[in-house]
Amino acid sequence: MLEIGKYNTLKVLREVDFGFYLDGYEWGDILMPKRYVTQEIEIGDEVDVMVYLDGEERLIATTEKPYAQVGEVAFLEVKDVNQFGAFLDWGLKKELFVPFAEQKLKMEVGRRYLVYIFLDEKTERVMGSAKLNKFIDQAPPLFKPGQKLLGHVWSKTDFAYKVIINSSHVGILYSNEVFKNLQIGQRVDVYIKKVRDDLKIDLSLTPITIERFDEFSEIVLQKLEQSNSFIKVSDNSPPEKIYELFGMSKKNFKKALGRLYKERKIMIHEDGIQLI
Repeated sequence: MLEIGKYNTLKVLREVDFGFYLDGYEWGDILMPKRYVTQEIEIGDEVDVMVYLDGEERLIATTEKPYAQVGEVAFLEVKDVNQFGAFLDWGLKKELFVPFAEQKLKMEVGRRYLVYIFLDEKTERVMGSAKLNKFIDQAPPLFKPGQKLLGHVWSKTDFAYKVIINSSHVGILYSNEVFKNLQIGQRVDVYIKKVRDDLKIDLSLTPITIERFDEFSEIVLQKLEQSNSFIKVSDNSPPEKIYELFGMSKKNFKKALGRLYKERKIMIHEDGIQLI
């Protein structure tokens, strides 16, 4: 089954002067113009292509790689605006159309927006929408604690960041657990801390597992070895300083210190930690 706006593996049927025709299943033969042929191709080969409608409403196959495909979120720059809507660069020659009806605020040329890429059922055209709430899955999430997912920072308040995870659900990163600057639209790796009873999802920038604490302990030991066995930082130091030195939250730093202290690998002083 062919999926418009997504990657498809299609068989090469025949060659013409201006490209190759591919088997588009129920959609019939689909042209891959010669300019998109990036390797030697023979009849019967299978090629991975993105399929979309061109400006003349014809299905075209391309080997170009868009920044995201249908069903995904991306942070894209506006290249043009006309009386119908905005046109965003999504990595293909044909820009992604975002109608005014799918814009939260009127989009401006040169600015970037977080959009969801979808297939319009009436026109079969690939479009974008900045109204992400329309596409957030309301079904109970099937994520497990500790699971690593791709996220896009959606919005920020004084207390937390909202993050779109797996282009399907919204999770929360609490500001007091984030020790680096996050920008709207930024891609981040996040980890599931908890799926709450109200189905809200708490996230972390670092996994919370025993194995991870072992890794944190190793980081502290390595830093001590590189610093003549003493670092002027303790569990009373500001979270920002701890993150700058060790790349971990203060909570995880304190757990790593406790583990190393019990294993008699470090001494903890008022003004710092020392390698034994």
